[in-house]
Amino acid sequence: MFNQFGSTAETLSKASAAVLRIGTDAHLYDDPEDVNIAPLLDSKFESEKCEALKRLLALIAQGFDVSNFFPQVVKNVASHSSEVKKLVYLYLLHYAEKRPNEALLSINYFQKDLGDPNPLVRAWALRTMAGIRLHVIAPLALAAVSKCARDPAVYVRKCAANALPKLNDLRLEEHASAIEEIVGILLNDHSPGVVGAAAAAFTSICPNNFKLIGKNYKKLCQILPDVEEWGQILLIGTLLRYVVARHGLVRESLMLSLHGLDSNGFYEKDGVVRDERDGDKRDLFDANLVSLVSKCYIEGPDEYMSRDNYGETVAASFDSKETTSVGDNEDVKILLQCTSPLLWSNNSAVVLAAAGVQWIMAPLEDVKKIVKPLLFLLRSSTASKYVVLCNILVFAKAVPSLFAPHFEDFFICSSDAYQVKAHKLEMLSLIATTSSISSILREFEDYIKDPDRSFAADTVAAIGLCAKRLPEIPTACLNGLLALVRQESFAGDLESVDGEAGVLVQAVMSIQTIIERDPLSHEKVIIQLFRSLDSVKVAAARATIIWMVGVYCSLGHIIPRMLTTITKYLAWSFKSEASETKLQILNTAAKVLISAEVEEFQMLKKIVLYVLELGECDLNYDVRDRTRFLKKMLSYKLACHEPAEDSVASHGNIAEHVVEHVFGRKLKPFSPLALHNRFYLPGSLSQIVLHAAPGYEALPKPCSFVFEEHDHLSDSARQREARDDLNGSQESSETGDEDGSSEYDSESYNGSDFSCAGDERNDANDANDPLIQISEVAVSTDQEELRSKMALDLWLDEESSSSNQTPSALDRNQSSYAKISVGDIGSRVNPKSYTLLDPGNGNGLKIDYTFLSEVSTASPLHVCVEVLFQNSSTEPILEVNLEYEEAKKESDSAEQTLVGKANASYNNVPTLIRMEELNCLEPGQSAKRLIQVRFHHHLLPMRLSLHYNGKKVPVKLRPDLGYLVKPFPITIEEFLATESRLPGMFEYSRRCTFTDHVKDTRMENGKDKFLSICESITLKVLSNSNLHLVSVDLPVANTLEDATGLRLRFSSKILSSEIPLLITITVQGKCSEDLNLTVKINCEETVFGLNLLNRIANFLVETSSSASS
Repeated sequence: MFNQFGSTAETLSKASAAVLRIGTDAHLYDDPEDVNIAPLLDSKFESEKCEALKRLLALIAQGFDVSNFFPQVVKNVASHSSEVKKLVYLYLLHYAEKRPNEALLSINYFQKDLGDPNPLVRAWALRTMAGIRLHVIAPLALAAVSKCARDPAVYVRKCAANALPKLNDLRLEEHASAIEEIVGILLNDHSPGVVGAAAAAFTSICPNNFKLIGKNYKKLCQILPDVEEWGQILLIGTLLRYVVARHGLVRESLMLSLHGLDSNGFYEKDGVVRDERDGDKRDLFDANLVSLVSKCYIEGPDEYMSRDNYGETVAASFDSKETTSVGDNEDVKILLQCTSPLLWSNNSAVVLAAAGVQWIMAPLEDVKKIVKPLLFLLRSSTASKYVVLCNILVFAKAVPSLFAPHFEDFFICSSDAYQVKAHKLEMLSLIATTSSISSILREFEDYIKDPDRSFAADTVAAIGLCAKRLPEIPTACLNGLLALVRQESFAGDLESVDGEAGVLVQAVMSIQTIIERDPLSHEKVIIQLFRSLDSVKVAAARATIIWMVGVYCSLGHIIPRMLTTITKYLAWSFKSEASETKLQILNTAAKVLISAEVEEFQMLKKIVLYVLELGECDLNYDVRDRTRFLKKMLSYKLACHEPAEDSVASHGNIAEHVVEHVFGRKLKPFSPLALHNRFYLPGSLSQIVLHAAPGYEALPKPCSFVFEEHDHLSDSARQREARDDLNGSQESSETGDEDGSSEYDSESYNGSDFSCAGDERNDANDANDPLIQISEVAVSTDQEELRSKMALDLWLDEESSSSNQTPSALDRNQSSYAKISVGDIGSRVNPKSYTLLDPGNGNGLKIDYTFLSEVSTASPLHVCVEVLFQNSSTEPILEVNLEYEEAKKESDSAEQTLVGKANASYNNVPTLIRMEELNCLEPGQSAKRLIQVRFHHHLLPMRLSLHYNGKKVPVKLRPDLGYLVKPFPITIEEFLATESRLPGMFEYSRRCTFTDHVKDTRMENGKDKFLSICESITLKVLSNSNLHLVSVDLPVANTLEDATGLRLRFSSKILSSEIPLLITITVQGKCSEDLNLTVKINCEETVFGLNLLNRIANFLVETSSSASS
C-alpha cells in the first residue's frame, strides 16, 4: 500500500498513533526511566518536578517499586504549584501503607494545606489524609474531616463526606459518635452534591441511625431531585427506610392488600383478588404472593434462614399499629411526591429505586404509575434491559394486570440475549389474558421455529404455562403440542441433534401440565402419549410419559385395559432404556401392581417380577438400589394370589400402609411459591442474583423507630451552646442557608458509663487546707464567641466583624465571675503507670514505667521516666540494664529530618541517657531507676534493648503526649493575650463526658459541689499531663446545682520547640449529673495539638479507677 512513497500499513499505523499522542503524557510510559528522576525532584523549576512525578506515577502504573524516592517526593508537597501538589498526593496515597513512618511524619504538610486558600488544594489534602489507612493518624484525619465538613467550598465538603466511609473502615469505635455527628452535619448541607455524598456515607456508616434523617427529612425530600443520580439512589433508599421505620407501611398500599379490601371493591377467592367492576373478571393480583413479597422485603436473611416453611410467611400479617395512611401522614405524602418525577430519570437505577418506593408505599390505585416508565426504560436501555426485566417480573407475578395491556412490549427481538428472551417468555405467560392470548400464541408459533432450539424449548414451556393459567385455551394448545410430539423429526435419534431433544421434553411436560388440571377430560390425550412411546426416543421425554402411565393407571375405562400391554412393552424395552427411564419403569410397575384388577393381577405380577429381576442385575447402582427397595416393599403383594387377599389377611402389615402412602396417594397441586419463596427489594443486586448479596439491608421493622420531638426542638439550644466551639463557627459565606450547620458545632465524644467508687478523701485535711478561695472579678462572657468569630473571618479571608463592635456593646456583654484559686494538690496527683515488659515474656521480670512531671536537666528534649523493675520469679536476675537499640539509629535520624526544623539544633543530644545498671535483683525484690529519653516524634515509640541474665530482649517505650510538654506559668491576662494570637487553624476543640465527680463520696458529706468538680477535673488532668493550672472561673449568677460556664485554663510549652500550648476546659451541666466538657487547645503545632486534644478527651472520659490502673 502506497509503495511509491516507501510506506506500509504498519508504518502508517505507527505514524497515526504518534500523531494522536502529540500533546499528551503518553510518551512517559514508553521509557519512564530514560532520565534521572532524582535531580528533577530537587529542581527549582516546577515543570521539571512535575515531569519527574509523572514519570514516577508511570513507573507505579507499570508495577515498579519507586518507594525509595519517598523523602524527596514528600518535601515537594510544600510546592506552590497545584499540579505538583496533586501528583505528590497521588504518590503518597500509593506508598503510605508501605512506608507508614514517613507518611506519618508528612502529616504536618497536609495540615498546612487544609488552610490553603485554594479549595482544590484543601480537598486534595483531605483526600490524601483519609486515604492513608493508618490507625495512628485516624484522629487527625477525623479532626480534618470535621473541619472540612464546615468548609465554605462545596467541593471540600463533598470530599469530607466521601472521606467518612474510609475512616469508618478503620473500626474506630471510640470515635463512632463523632463520625455519625459529622454525617448529620453533612446531611443538613444546602448543596445537593454534598447531600448525595452524605447519603452514601450514611448508608455505609450508620444506616439505622434514623435520628439523623428525622431532623432533616423534609429538607432531604425537597433537595432529592437536584442530587446527583447515584446519590439519588442511596437517598431514596434511606428515605424509604426511615418512613417504614417511623410510620410503618401504608394501609392503602399493595403490600397490605389483604386488609380492608371490601371498601375498595375487591374480593378475594382462592388466594387471587379480582375486580368486581371488571367485566371479564380477570385477575387483579395474587394476594398470597403479595403477602409473601411484603414479608420478604422486611425479613432479613437471618430470619429467612430460621423460617421453617413457606406457610409461615404467607400466614403472617401486620399489626394495625404498624401501619399508616397516606391522607393522614405528611411524611409519606412528601416521599411519594418527590420520587414521582424521578420515574422519568435518565438513570435506569434511579427509575428502579423510585419505582420501588411507589410499589411499596403508594396506594393501590397509584401503583400503575410505575408501568410506563419501566416499559420506556425497557425499550430505551439495552445495557440494563436484563436488570429491568428481573424487577418487572416480580411486579408482574404479584399483579399481572399491571402489565397485561402492554404485552406487545415483551415480544422477542432478534437482538435480545438469551436471558432476556427467557424472561420475556415468562412475562408473556404471566400477563396473558383471554383477549391477548391469540396474539401471544401466534408469536409463540414463530419462536418455535427459531434456530436456537433452547429458546424454542422455553417457548414450548411458556405455552404450557399459558394453557394452565387460562382454562379457555387448552384445546388449541394441546393440538399444537401433540403435533410437535408427532413430528417426523422426533421419530429418529435426537440425542445427536443439538436442542431438539429439549423441545420434545418441554412439549411432553407442557402436555402433562395441561392434563393435571382435568385428567378425566383428557383421557384420549393420555392414550395418544402412551401410543407414541415407541416413536419417542429421548430419555427424559420417555420417562415423563412412563411416569404418567403410573399416575393415571386407574383413570377412566380405557386406560386400565391397556395396562397389561403397556407394561409388557416396558418390560421388553427395559434393557435398552436409559437409567432415568429405568427408574420410572420400576416406579410405574409398582403403581400398576397396586391398582391392578382381579382378572389382570396374575399377569401383571409376573411382568413386575420380571422387571424386578432385570433391575437387580442392572449395571447402574441407583437402579439396583431402587429395585431392592421396591421388591421388599411389594413383598406382600407378590406373595398373594388375588389382589383382595392382602387387604384382609395383612390388615396390620406396616409395609402395606407404607406402599399405599408412597405410591397410592394422589398428587398435590403444585404451587409456584414453594419453588421460589424469597424476594428482595426492587433495584437491589440481591433481586438479580436471588440471594442476599453483601451489603443488602432489608427494610426495618415497621414503627421500630420512635422519633422524639424534643430532640428536634432542642436544636436551637444546641446552637447556642455550640458557639463556644470553634468548629461550629465555620459556616458557609456563599449562601445564607437558613438551616445552617451551627447546630453541629463540634464533635461529641461521649464516654461509656463506668461504675466505680470515687477516691476516698480525708475531709479533715480538706477542712484544714482549703483549696478554693473565691474573689469577685469581671470577665467577658462573649470573649470566646468573639474569638471564634474572628477565626471564622480569618478562614473566609474577611475582616473581623468583631472590630465593628463599640466599647459600649462589649461592656454590655460583661458579667460577674468568681475566680477560684486552687491550692497545692501536687501530693494527690497519681501519674499513670504503663507496662514495658510483662512477666510472661520476661521470664518473671516485670517492668513498669511512669512519666514524671519534673523537667530533665540534660536537655529540653528529654523526658524523665521512672522505671520499676520487679522480680516475680524464684531465681535472681542479674545485670539488668536498658539501652537504646543502635540498629535503629539510622532510620530514626531519617525520621527526624522529616519532623521539622525545631529539632535541628539538638541532633547531637543523646537519645537515651544511660541508667544505672542493676547488678542483681533477688526474687520478690523491686527497684526503681530513672531514665531520660528523647523521643524523635510524639507518636513513634522508642526502641530499646533490655539486657538481663545475658539475654537481649527488644522492648518499646511509647511516649505519653501529656508529658512531652512542660508547665508554662503565666497570668490570666497573658493567657488571654496568647490565646487571641492563635485563632483559626491553630484552635481545635473536642467534646467529652465527665463522670468522676458523681461518684465522689465527699459530695455526700456536704462539701461544696463546685469544689468537688474542680478538684476532680484538675486531678484528672494533672495526673495524665505535665501542665500548669492558670485559673478556674465560675459565673456568680449560676445556681447551686448549675455548673454551666465553669472554665479551667492550663498552659504549657512543647518540649521540642518551646511553642506555647494553651488548654481551656469548659463545663456544662448540673453538678449532680454527668457533665459535658468542651476541651479546646490553641497551638501552632497543629499535629501535636490535635493528638494531645484526643489524649485529653480520652482520659477525661475514663473513671478514676481505670485511669489509675
